[in-house]
Amino acid sequence: MLALKTEAAVTQDTDAVIALKSLLRLTLRVFIADGRIFLGTFAGTDKSLNLLLVNTEEFRLGPSDNPDGRYVGQIMIPWRLVIRTEVQAPGTSTMDQEEDGRMYL
Repeated sequence: MLALKTEAAVTQDTDAVIALKSLLRLTLRVFIADGRIFLGTFAGTDKSLNLLLVNTEEFRLGPSDNPDGRYVGQIMIPWRLVIRTEVQAPGTSTMDQEEDGRMYL
């Protein structure tokens, strides 16, 4: 009997889960330890909290690197490599970002 949970307890999300759900389908810019930057749509995490991005582009900053980046599609980024994450401002489209320079290098 102790193993049974009430329906409210099963469906109630923590603040952290609610925060993650609010990021779904938003554009993220993820900086990782080796200097690469990924720009893609947040699709979720796994149990280990690795980040899943779709429609992703990879950028490397440096004099000999391609400033336009390269398309890498769907990727999983290990949480331990993430240094910083930025979120697209709600209510702006990708076209808006291109025009004012936000979220792009």
